[in-house]
Amino acid sequence: MFYYLLKYVLLGPLLRLLFRPRIEGLEHVPDSGAAIIAGNHLSFSDHFLMPAILKRRITFLAKAEYFTGPGLKGRLTAAFFRSAGQIPVDRSGKEAGQAAIREGMGVLGKDELLGIYPEGTRSHDGRLYKGKVGVAVMALKSRAPVIPCAMIGTFEAQPPGKKIPTLHPVAIRFGEPLDFSRYLGMENEKAVLRAITDEIMYAILTLSEQEYVDQYAAVAKKEEAEAKARRSEKTERSRKFRRTPRG
Repeated sequence: MFYYLLKYVLLGPLLRLLFRPRIEGLEHVPDSGAAIIAGNHLSFSDHFLMPAILKRRITFLAKAEYFTGPGLKGRLTAAFFRSAGQIPVDRSGKEAGQAAIREGMGVLGKDELLGIYPEGTRSHDGRLYKGKVGVAVMALKSRAPVIPCAMIGTFEAQPPGKKIPTLHPVAIRFGEPLDFSRYLGMENEKAVLRAITDEIMYAILTLSEQEYVDQYAAVAKKEEAEAKARRSEKTERSRKFRRTPRG
């Protein structure tokens, strides 16, 4: 109930008024039945802009940290995300991927729309990163079509770390459904899962026209953070050396 209150009365009209998103290919999203909408992930606002323009309810797999904040603020945030159609998924540990697949299959099993970001996390620099194969497993197990989606302009409107978005032109593009029925029964074949995932990411890339990086986003973020820490440490050592009295 609160989902539709947000969509049609509170958040949805406000988002459409402020951003006036340009929508392309909405006819590719089926009016009924299970389907996976797989998109790029550039901004925190992606979670809310897409549901605001879709006719059907869509459920996203969201990181568990959104649901585990301390105190009253944490409880209110968790309640808001659940009401907005988000399912918490713990992304830590070896079972993270399996947990996401279980939750996603539960949504598809009810003939609903599942929203998923194959990159696994937001892009920290606006580029498109390598997709994880969980989306391929769910597509094969559920036999649901995969609709590629590209969010355009949301990185500029609300890049990582920015709490309040700025007004910037936004477009949402949906591509033709991808059918992987030729691979049915092969969900345990690693090469097949990789091929399906790469096909999905290529479809997203074609729609978004982003620069592609053949590396997982989480790995790229970690490497960049480590490089930044090394540069900071080197700068600090240099400063200390310059301050050291020379006899």
